[in-house]
Amino acid sequence: MVMSGDRNAGRNHSIKFDNSSLARVEEFKYFGTTVTNQNSIQEEIRSRLKSGNACYHLVQNLLSSGLLSKSLEIKIHRTLILPVVLYGCETWSLTLRREWRLKVFEKRVLRRIFRPKKDELTREWRKLHNEELNDMYSSSNIIRVIKSRRMRWAGHVTRMGERRGLYRVLVGET
Repeated sequence: MVMSGDRNAGRNHSIKFDNSSLARVEEFKYFGTTVTNQNSIQEEIRSRLKSGNACYHLVQNLLSSGLLSKSLEIKIHRTLILPVVLYGCETWSLTLRREWRLKVFEKRVLRRIFRPKKDELTREWRKLHNEELNDMYSSSNIIRVIKSRRMRWAGHVTRMGERRGLYRVLVGET
């Protein structure tokens, strides 16, 4: 795969290894992360959200059974669902739209955990408002978690030293 802003870069090049040619691809999975030739993280975030949704649906019956306390349901959310969504998030570059998609996913799962609330005046069931969810869920939101993990990762890379390639990339040296 040739990574370039130019879509035609590397089209005429092929790699041969032991009399066999390697196929040119637009994207591939590497340690569970999708790498694209355009270096776009959009597909990776979409894939992570899809996996997070699948993970939620696997534990949905347990979470909606009413047998678990809210604190235990939140722990399940933090230990089973969020790690699936946030795998590799240290290298993501987030736009406002991508942040919004991640927040929507988190709010949707939290609304399912905290369930609808019965309005005292109208006696009708209604979804919880974002402010109510923020009050009930005391942990950091998903964007703060991502930013915290990125800072922790940058600290690790900084401590690697000048000889390591990753350090040179971080500080902009060649």
